[in-house]
Amino acid sequence: MPALILLFPGLAAAAAAPSPAEIVAQAPNAAWRDVAPERLLVMKLADGGRVVIELAPEFAPVHVANVVRLAQSHQWDQGAIIRVQDNYVVQWRVRDEAAPLPNGFVAHPGAEYERPLAGLDYMALPYPDPYAAQSGIASGWLVGREGGQIWPAQCYGVVGVGRDMPPDTGDGRELYVVNGEAPRQLDRNLAVIGRVLEGMERLGALPRGTGPLGFYTDSRQNVTISGVTLAADLPASLRPTMQVMRTDSPSFHAYMAARAARHDPFFVRPAKGVALCNVPVPAREKK
Repeated sequence: MPALILLFPGLAAAAAAPSPAEIVAQAPNAAWRDVAPERLLVMKLADGGRVVIELAPEFAPVHVANVVRLAQSHQWDQGAIIRVQDNYVVQWRVRDEAAPLPNGFVAHPGAEYERPLAGLDYMALPYPDPYAAQSGIASGWLVGREGGQIWPAQCYGVVGVGRDMPPDTGDGRELYVVNGEAPRQLDRNLAVIGRVLEGMERLGALPRGTGPLGFYTDSRQNVTISGVTLAADLPASLRPTMQVMRTDSPSFHAYMAARAARHDPFFVRPAKGVALCNVPVPAREKK
């Protein structure tokens, strides 16, 4: 190999090109931002597994507030995952949907499916998007855009609100997370309340439901949720310390470029483009 590098110096550059994962692993601390505990939900499964969700009040403030109120009134305690549809969604609900609602709960929220771009930072993704006139990143969230309106994209790991037929918008007592190929046809059709930062591997590995749409046909198949707690309400020693990569950092720009055009040694031909949902914003537990 050394002799080949002397004859063809370009081989050295190709061999040295880092992968997206390597760029993330080598990113300095300055490339990361802390997620405030007021923006984190911690879901504990009955087997002790943990799922950490970053909330997105920028996009669905009323639905997010409802979910937080449900957590603070312990209505998720002994709730259940009731649906696991392969390559689509995992869905869960509170313990008792007929229970009295907590104070301040909004029973019929408006359709928080999109919002004005004004007030958020925005960086366009320089590649075509089949689901939006433009796509990009707004204050760290993957979004579609049309004119002055934006909406969160239904990418892998995104948490949304289950609902009935329109005009119902859901109220937060049933949630789902995307567990496969991004169902972008759902964009602007359901409220997005956040994204999973930790624990998708647990949700993605659950047994698939055998009923229509992946629902479990027997309640004994349901996966019990021990509880869902706002991180700010946990003792400091039990709070997750999560970080997401700053999308205005050089590390993120290098990561995004590498996702679009892989030059690390495994790849023969770089794609020269990347879909929005194939640029997930990296997250980690704080070192």
